[in-house]
Amino acid sequence: MACPFHQSAELNPALLALDWLLGVWESDEPGEGSFSSIPPFRYNERLHFSHVGQPVINFMFNAFHAENKKPMHRECGFIRIQPGGNRVAFIIAQNSGLVEIEEGDLTGQQLTLHTHALARTSFAKEPHVQQISRVFQLRPDGKLEQTVSMAMEGGPLMQHLHITYRHSS
Repeated sequence: MACPFHQSAELNPALLALDWLLGVWESDEPGEGSFSSIPPFRYNERLHFSHVGQPVINFMFNAFHAENKKPMHRECGFIRIQPGGNRVAFIIAQNSGLVEIEEGDLTGQQLTLHTHALARTSFAKEPHVQQISRVFQLRPDGKLEQTVSMAMEGGPLMQHLHITYRHSS
């Protein structure tokens, strides 16, 4: 029986502007993470962007500690693009108990996203994330770069993560 998530379906025309994201991306070298409340860290990450013919991209992000290889952060969700426009929405569920919607613009092969809505479990760890922004950019060398910034309760938006990926399939 064929896997229902296999990418054999024809790409929905609404997603043509985002087709450069599709496939599996793996960190080229460990990414750098930092924030005012935690020590700096390094991580590896695997991104999987797929579709099933709908006007939506499915994604799963899995991060692992660069040294001990233990699982760290995980995100999964969907990417939607406004029909006939360049507005994009990421609908994201994180293993930390945070659920978010980020919206932004697609300009060529760059996505710039900002928090539109956040929700969390009632027992989520404090301090709570209040805002997230992220930029995905396909570089001229074919590598995908991601920068994530974050603001906690009462704090400014500051860079949290930076990583570069190579397309592996």
